[in-house]
Amino acid sequence: MAEIIARHLIYDGWYRFSRLELRMPDGTVSERHLLDNGQAVAVLPFDRARRVAMLVTQPRAAVLDAGHPPLLEAIAGGLDGASPEERIHEEAMEEGGIRLSALEPLANIWPIPPVSTERVMLYLAEYTAADRVGAGGGAQDEDEHISVVEVSLDVLRDRVMASTLEDAKTLILAQALMLRHPELWV
Repeated sequence: MAEIIARHLIYDGWYRFSRLELRMPDGTVSERHLLDNGQAVAVLPFDRARRVAMLVTQPRAAVLDAGHPPLLEAIAGGLDGASPEERIHEEAMEEGGIRLSALEPLANIWPIPPVSTERVMLYLAEYTAADRVGAGGGAQDEDEHISVVEVSLDVLRDRVMASTLEDAKTLILAQALMLRHPELWV
């Protein structure tokens, strides 16, 4: 079994970045890099009556650097010491201006296991037009510049099928919605 034999902190800011030395099962020592960005949650809210899902867009450095337009993303955020359920309710209000009730847990995924410690707990959640009680847009002190987008469920399905939903957590959530709630497309 491989083991970490040394850890060198390179950067400690918004995230922590380290260089690790691993002893591999055959005894060789290899260098790896580790991005420690904590645990997170993500939710795909959907309105059964209006047949829409709520997504958000926001400036992402990696996407901008690649020259791509903003991604459509599920509402998400870091746990920051809160429980997953508590945090996803807070994020839904901050980012989407919606009040969520029941959460449907899906999975706790490793989005980038070669380099990141992050695990993301994924949820589906129903909402109604009456649950849109705030403006959304993100927390003022976090400088997120979030835009809220309600996408028809048919457009969401079409984007999944056409491979044009590029954010991994959002793609997983949209596919799960299609599998767990096929009655939404009957």
